[in-house]
Amino acid sequence: MAFCIATAALAGCHAGRLALLDHPRLFPGVNIQDVTFHSGALRRDMPYRVYLPARIDPGHRLPVIYLLHGGGGGFRDWSNDSDVGSYASQGLILVMPEGESSYYMNAAGKPEEKYEDYLVHDLIADVEARFHAASGRENRAIVGVSMGGFAAVKLALTRPELFVFAGSLSPAIDVPSRRFSLRRWEQSLRFRAIFGPNGSEVRRRRDPFVLVGAADPARTPYLYITAGEQEALLEPNRRFAALLKRRQFAFEFHTSPGGHNWNQWDAQLPGCFKSLLWNLKPGR
Repeated sequence: MAFCIATAALAGCHAGRLALLDHPRLFPGVNIQDVTFHSGALRRDMPYRVYLPARIDPGHRLPVIYLLHGGGGGFRDWSNDSDVGSYASQGLILVMPEGESSYYMNAAGKPEEKYEDYLVHDLIADVEARFHAASGRENRAIVGVSMGGFAAVKLALTRPELFVFAGSLSPAIDVPSRRFSLRRWEQSLRFRAIFGPNGSEVRRRRDPFVLVGAADPARTPYLYITAGEQEALLEPNRRFAALLKRRQFAFEFHTSPGGHNWNQWDAQLPGCFKSLLWNLKPGR
């Protein structure tokens, strides 16, 4: 096992605090590496973390799974709070990008915040140039939690050429339809900056409940959606699953005891990756 940091070292007490906060889980036969690269879309350097097999045969290219963190989190969350890294031993490259609080969208009210372009253009290109990564839709999947789960569904519906599988654990699927709230005014202003004003056409173009009506079920990646039975997002995800069923998308929807947290999401990973690996089969 190896834990390589490609980013610049941090000095002093800040580095000590970071070390306490960053505790990636390590697995036999799996290496972990941090990378910093320049994003043209965001015009700045961005970090991401990677799990990959410790041994890769020369010339062999591996499928890539992009793992998107939730709101308020960061690119280290998947490695710190779940056992997802163990799946790299099955011949997968697992990429965990930094998404900040962007919902991985090109922000409607801040043209300089092009997080979707950063993800689908800059990040994928860097990963496929830097690692033994296979290219093409059939070799890519995306899985996200909460905010990242929203992005996985949205990208599946609007960019079906990119991924063969989209996993979404407790997706914040209803965010574009949430009304302005004085009690949560800061969050509401952030949503307005990302998605556009309530009721606007630009917000509708970012709303999965609207997008599912225009998407082609035959071209859309296989969707795997979960929600905890004790979380507030259960009801909107049930409604969204009903829409998928009505339009005959290829999908699964699962619920399990638990709330909106990594305990529930980590417990959902075996089912998610079983479906993911089946969909990554050659020719599917």
